[in-house]
Amino acid sequence: MSPKASAVEVEVAGHAVRLSSPDKVYFPERGFTKRDVFEYYLSVGDGIVRALHDRPTTLQRFPDGIDGEMFFQKRVPTRGVPPWVQTAQIRFPSGRPADELCPADLAHVAWAAQLGTVVFHAWPVRKADVDHPDELRIDVDPQPGTDFGHAVEAAGVVREVLEGVGATAYPKTSGGRGVHVYVRIRPEWDFVGVRRAVIALAREVERRRPDLVTSSWWKEERGERVFIDFNQMARDRTIACAYSLRANRRATVSTPVTWDELAEVEPDDFDLRTVPERFAKVGDPHASIDDEPFDITPLLEWSARDDRDGLGDMPYPPDHPKMPGEPKRVQPSKDRDRKA
Repeated sequence: MSPKASAVEVEVAGHAVRLSSPDKVYFPERGFTKRDVFEYYLSVGDGIVRALHDRPTTLQRFPDGIDGEMFFQKRVPTRGVPPWVQTAQIRFPSGRPADELCPADLAHVAWAAQLGTVVFHAWPVRKADVDHPDELRIDVDPQPGTDFGHAVEAAGVVREVLEGVGATAYPKTSGGRGVHVYVRIRPEWDFVGVRRAVIALAREVERRRPDLVTSSWWKEERGERVFIDFNQMARDRTIACAYSLRANRRATVSTPVTWDELAEVEPDDFDLRTVPERFAKVGDPHASIDDEPFDITPLLEWSARDDRDGLGDMPYPPDHPKMPGEPKRVQPSKDRDRKA
């Protein structure tokens, strides 16, 4: 048995970050170690800091690798935290508060990687105003019978609709079969308003391609279509950030791409080994994402129009309290009133 590698100390963004058990295997199928994960995040530093900067962030931790125990850390530990680590207080749908990690620089990302964080899930808000999102996140989610190619096609329709109202959209692979589309917005609306804007967007995309896209929350109504998951904009719902690893066998990465690239790539093109080289060569396709925040008023006007036409709110995720104006959380086939 080879001797256990000792801990090392690495300077990151002016802070000393300790890396313990660097040779512990995190991705058994590929042989990637904790050191590989740590060094991966350093290699895409500008990109992941752009994605996480000043955002409350939930850590998906795998202290013994992806085949071991997994848990979501929504509160910064109470012990062993360096004095320079920054936090932001958020509130869950229940109203309970939590102090989450709020990365100010790459050292925060490295420190989280030392804790066994593989996946970073950032809130769509900034520390200065945690109740008003500054980012639309459109989760283009293939359903059974559809695949990544269908998600790419649906994302193209999302882009077309957004461009029609003056919004610049930025795509990335999810690291799985889906596509994420991001739009920076003015932080002037709360989670309820921003979620309603995404519902209106999803319905408009569905109107243009009803054969391809669905906005139906209930799985039994979706069919073999791509779902626009509007509930990813509900409070405390997050998706893997740009440049985050995903906890799968191949160690894929949720990777920003250009729209031209999106039509040509496959999810497995981007992993722990390939993305650092790509990042060094082409940089971050999302580098200009903060340049022109979008005013979501046109989407809210669509939402108001839909309300007048009898298309109101949609069900919230099960862990949310019942919201004003929300329809029943009963799937249609089990809704006795609807059957009557």
